[in-house]
Amino acid sequence: MAVTGAIFVGYVALHMYGNLMAFGGQQTFDTYAHHLRTFGQPMLPYSGLLWVVRLVLVLSLVGHVYAAFKLWSRADSARSTKYAVKKATKATFSSKWMRWGGVALLVFVIWHILQFTTRTVTPGGDSDSPYLRLVNGFSVWWVFLIYVVALFALAMHLRHGIWSACQTLGWTSSVLSARIVNAIAIAIAVIIPLGFVLPPFFILIGVLN
Repeated sequence: MAVTGAIFVGYVALHMYGNLMAFGGQQTFDTYAHHLRTFGQPMLPYSGLLWVVRLVLVLSLVGHVYAAFKLWSRADSARSTKYAVKKATKATFSSKWMRWGGVALLVFVIWHILQFTTRTVTPGGDSDSPYLRLVNGFSVWWVFLIYVVALFALAMHLRHGIWSACQTLGWTSSVLSARIVNAIAIAIAVIIPLGFVLPPFFILIGVLN
C-alpha cells in the first residue's frame, strides 16, 4: 500500500505542476499538453506516454484499493471480536475520514476523467484546446465546488497516508523523527491541494480567461 501510495503522491505532484502551467496562458498550457502526447515519438506512438502512465495508475489503484479493503476488513474483525480488549485510541481527523475520503476521491477521479479525458461531461462547454476546456469547466461555480471538496479529501488522505507509510517503515521511532515526518506530511497535504486549487480559483474570479 505504501508503494502504490508513493506512486500516487508522485503523480499528483507532477499533475499539480502541469496545471500551474495555466498561469502562462493558453499557448503555454496547450503546448505543455501537446508535448505530453508527443513525448517519445517516434519510438512511442502518439499519446503513448500517457497510456503507459494510465496503465501504471490503474494497476496502482487496483492494488491500493485491494490493500485498503484488506486493512479495513482486519480492523472490522478486530473490533467485532468479543474477547478483544477495549482500548481508547487517539485518531487524527484525517485518519477518521480516510475510508470515506478514499471513496470520495475515487468518485471524483471518475468525474474528472469524464470531464477532461473522455469529454463525456462538459459543463461550461467543450473545446479542442485543453486550456479552454479548463477555463470553461471551472467557470462554472458548482464544478469548482466539487473540485474543492475533492481537494479537501485529498489533503486528508495525503496527510494520513504519508504518516502511516513512514510509521510502517519505522521512520517515526523517535520523538524528533515523528515530528519531522508529521511536518513533512502536513506540508505536502497543504502544498499539493493548494497548487491544484489556484488555477480553478483564478478562473472562477475571472483572472484566467
